[in-house]
Amino acid sequence: MARKISRVSDGLKIRGIYHIRIVEPTGKRGRPRVVGDSGWNDNLITNEGFRSFLARTLGAIASSSQIGFAALGTGGAPIAADTSLSGELTDATTMRMAVTAVTSSTSKAVTFMFTLNSGITTGSHNISNVGLFAASVTNAGTLFAGNTYTSSALATNQAVNGTYSISFS
Repeated sequence: MARKISRVSDGLKIRGIYHIRIVEPTGKRGRPRVVGDSGWNDNLITNEGFRSFLARTLGAIASSSQIGFAALGTGGAPIAADTSLSGELTDATTMRMAVTAVTSSTSKAVTFMFTLNSGITTGSHNISNVGLFAASVTNAGTLFAGNTYTSSALATNQAVNGTYSISFS
């Protein structure tokens, strides 16, 4: 009689959420005024995000990638096979925003924070998507994760503050 083999599973889940705010420096008491707020939204981790950023990094494989930058765009939501962000803003070479990553010794999450300073864009845009990348060069590198949110008008005198959190549970 054949012996039944049971599978062991830890039920690991990876969830990403992000929050985008558009601010302008005309608020009361010198504080920036929030003029656009995406609220917290779920993201999609791309196929290459799983391969390059997670699997290859865990294996210390030379072609692995680490998140270092965020980008904003005017396009729709990425699909699992995407490696770039639809409609990524490319007004200047500084459009990709360096991220600051934080976590704690007891956390199963890493949070990335980024800012697009006012005056970087050369014109107004209706931004509607966000993505995380390894490469800093505009429109280069591989998309780790991203998603879309309700379109918001971004003027040249406004800044964008973003928070992106990836948690493992």
